[in-house]
Amino acid sequence: ILRALRERIPELKVSGVGGTQMQAAGLDSLYTMDDISLMGVDGFMRKIRRALSIRKALYHRFISDPPDIFLGIDIPDFNLALEGRLRRSGIPAVHLVSPTVWAWRSYRIHRIRRAVDHMLVLFPFEEAYFRERGVPATFVGHPAADEIQEVDRDAAKQQLSNIGVCASGEIVALLPGSRVSEIRHLAPVFIETATLLTRVRPGIQFVVPYANREVGDQFEKICPSGDRPENIQCIQGNARLAMAGSDLVLLASGTAALEAALLARSMVVAYKVSVLSYALAKMFARVKHVSMPNHLTETPMVPEYLQGRAKPRVLTQEMDRLLSDISTRTKIEDSFRSLSKILKNDAYEVVADKLMDIVGVRA
Repeated sequence: ILRALRERIPELKVSGVGGTQMQAAGLDSLYTMDDISLMGVDGFMRKIRRALSIRKALYHRFISDPPDIFLGIDIPDFNLALEGRLRRSGIPAVHLVSPTVWAWRSYRIHRIRRAVDHMLVLFPFEEAYFRERGVPATFVGHPAADEIQEVDRDAAKQQLSNIGVCASGEIVALLPGSRVSEIRHLAPVFIETATLLTRVRPGIQFVVPYANREVGDQFEKICPSGDRPENIQCIQGNARLAMAGSDLVLLASGTAALEAALLARSMVVAYKVSVLSYALAKMFARVKHVSMPNHLTETPMVPEYLQGRAKPRVLTQEMDRLLSDISTRTKIEDSFRSLSKILKNDAYEVVADKLMDIVGVRA
C-alpha cells in the first residue's frame, strides 16, 4: 500500500506502526508490531499495558500533528478504539480487513459504525453487509488472490521431490493448524486418518508443512519422527507448495483453506477446540460454515467436520470418496478458479486509490 501511494504521491509522509519492510517502503515507524503484539502467555498483562500505553501515545501524537487520514489494518481490538477517538477529533479513519461481525459477535457493528468513516473489505459480500448497516464500505479484493497463482500439480510435485519429499503417486497435504492448541487437538486425528487412509489406498503419500518451529516442535511431541509411518513426511514451511502438489488437502479451518481454494485444490476441513470454546462459538456464531471458501461459492464445496464429527474413520471415508471421484474434484476446483478471478482485483492499488479519494487528493 505504501509503495502504491508513493507512486501517486512521491512526497508522501507516513508514520505509524511497522517493521523493517514498511520502513524500507517509507514508513516513519513509531513502534513495531512486536510492541503491540499480545501473542504468547509470558508477561501477558505487561503486554496489554504496553499496547494500551502505545495506543494512547499514538492518539496524542496524531492529535498534536493531525494526518490527512488514518488507516488501521486488521487488529480491531487495538485499532477500532484509536480510530473512533481520532474520528471524533476530525481525522478521517479508514479500516482495512473487516472484523468478521457477519460470522459472530455481530453486536460489534455498532462500535464499527461509530469508529470508522470507511471500511475496506476483502470479500465481495462484506461490502453489502456493511453498507446495509450504515457503514460505508468498498470491496478492494484480496491480496492473497493477487499473489497466489495456480501451479500445475505435476510441476509442484517435482518441486516437492527437489526438496526431498517422496511425491510419486497420490499425495495428501496435512495442515493441522498454525497454533500449538490446534496441533494439540488435530494432529492425533490427522495422523490416525492418514494411517487409516493408507490401508485403503496403499502407496499414498502425506506431506505435513510446519507453519513455524513452535508448531513443528509440538507436532514432533505428538508424532515423533521415529514413530510415524514412512509415508508421512514433514517439511519446514512451503505450505503452498505442499498444497499445490497435492491431490487433496486435509486442513484446519483458517487462512490455509482460502489459500487452498486459490490454488484450486480440493480439501476437507476438520476442526476441534475445547468444549468451552466451542460452546461460546455456538452461542455467538451466525453462520453455518467455518471455512471461508464455503462463504464465497454459490454452493458449499468444502466438506466440514467439527468437534465430535472430526473422527479419523469419518474423515478417511470422505477423503477416500473424493480421491476416487475425479469428476467431483474437477467441479470443485473449477469453482475455486472462478472464485480466484473474483478476488483478484489489484487490492493494494485499489486501497491506495480509495484513500486518495477519501482525502480528496488526485495524483
